[in-house]
Amino acid sequence: MRNLLKVNRKTIRAWGISFGVLLLAVTGLWLVLVYFEGEEPILQLSLTSPYIGSSRAISLHVSDQKSGIRSVWVALTKDGKEFVVLDRRFERTSGIRAHDASLDIRIDPVKLGVSDGPALLRMVARDYSGRRWWHGNITYLEKEVFIDTRPPGISVLSRPHYVNQGGAGLVIYRLTEKCPQSGVKVGDRFFPGHNGYFDDHKIFMSFFALGVDQGPGTRMVLSATDPADNLSETDFHYSIRRKTFKKDVINITDGFLQRKVPEISTGSITLPGASILDQFVWANRNLRREDYRKVTEIAGRSKAVMHWKGAFLRLPKSARKAGFGESRQYRYKGRVVDRQIHRGIDLASVPRSQVPAANYGQVVYAGLLGIYGKTVVIDHGFGLLSTYSHLSRIDVKVNQMVSKGDIIGRTGSTGLAGGDHLHFGVFVHSTFVNPLEWWDAAWLKNNIMAKIEAVQARWH
Repeated sequence: MRNLLKVNRKTIRAWGISFGVLLLAVTGLWLVLVYFEGEEPILQLSLTSPYIGSSRAISLHVSDQKSGIRSVWVALTKDGKEFVVLDRRFERTSGIRAHDASLDIRIDPVKLGVSDGPALLRMVARDYSGRRWWHGNITYLEKEVFIDTRPPGISVLSRPHYVNQGGAGLVIYRLTEKCPQSGVKVGDRFFPGHNGYFDDHKIFMSFFALGVDQGPGTRMVLSATDPADNLSETDFHYSIRRKTFKKDVINITDGFLQRKVPEISTGSITLPGASILDQFVWANRNLRREDYRKVTEIAGRSKAVMHWKGAFLRLPKSARKAGFGESRQYRYKGRVVDRQIHRGIDLASVPRSQVPAANYGQVVYAGLLGIYGKTVVIDHGFGLLSTYSHLSRIDVKVNQMVSKGDIIGRTGSTGLAGGDHLHFGVFVHSTFVNPLEWWDAAWLKNNIMAKIEAVQARWH
């Protein structure tokens, strides 16, 4: 019995020693892997541009999946001085630590007293690791930035600016610095300016337009935004001439509906169980809107090259059947079913007449275009397009360069056309304008070319 007790004591002592060793090992392993873990916090900065204007918001994401985030510090360093933007400590709440944090930080150089010029954006994140004498692991991140709190200067070089309601205009201006966006605001619409025409690349041209619904009282202003998002707006002298547009009634017949709706409905109209009249109204509204969106998208890719020369051509030996800006009522059996604005001029000659390109340019669209049927769009440069719709045949291809008078197709009645004719349109960036102006050599000289020539003579 006494020998057995001695054996048991030895066994217990051995187990105790083994347990102690194991406990020390586990504790040491925990200290090394957890408490004294060596993984640094992760800093991710969202800064799309190095420019910081009078006020700039930046997004900073911090993560530390092991010991948790202890603190984040952000400062601007300029001319040997340090300007603290953020100094935040993440306290442990009931033993719970923050492992992810998204911080929206606003930098206001003027309030901080930071002058314009190159600077350094410095960021430091620490975690709760026991390393570095319980100061934690540290991550540093630095980005070179440029402080620019001054808005760009805009000088108007062209004058005067007389614009018709539903018409086009041109403003030529000079910027004091490179700006990613500048142009003319017309009410709630924006018409971008482009450089490259003049030797001085700080000189821009903005072709702009007034919609048929924008008469006297519409505010127009030149604006420019620099890389630091500083905005300048400058008034320029202009005068808007009010125009009165005709009203017209389009009577819709059953025969027209039977002919036209099936033609344009393939893959476009999805109204199960709808009457053919409802399908027409849907197309007249929604496809028209989609067609406008497509042309606007095309205009957004217009090149800053002036292809056109002189007045635009009109369909030869043609009669005008519908004017620009007409307010149309669509009636079916005496009942008004829709209202739309006519955005071009309808010209009729003999059936399947040859259609000439109105001016020099590049074909940027050639195919079916919703309610307009077979359509050709020509880019004349600087956001100026001409459109040729309801064609029976297209004789040009996309990217083809055409000269004034080149035959691009033949008139027809495709789309929502009641008879053979050409729907001719002129489009400036995002707005259809009155083609009458572009057919008029005197208007073109006084409102466009004279301004360009005057600036060329002064700034050559």
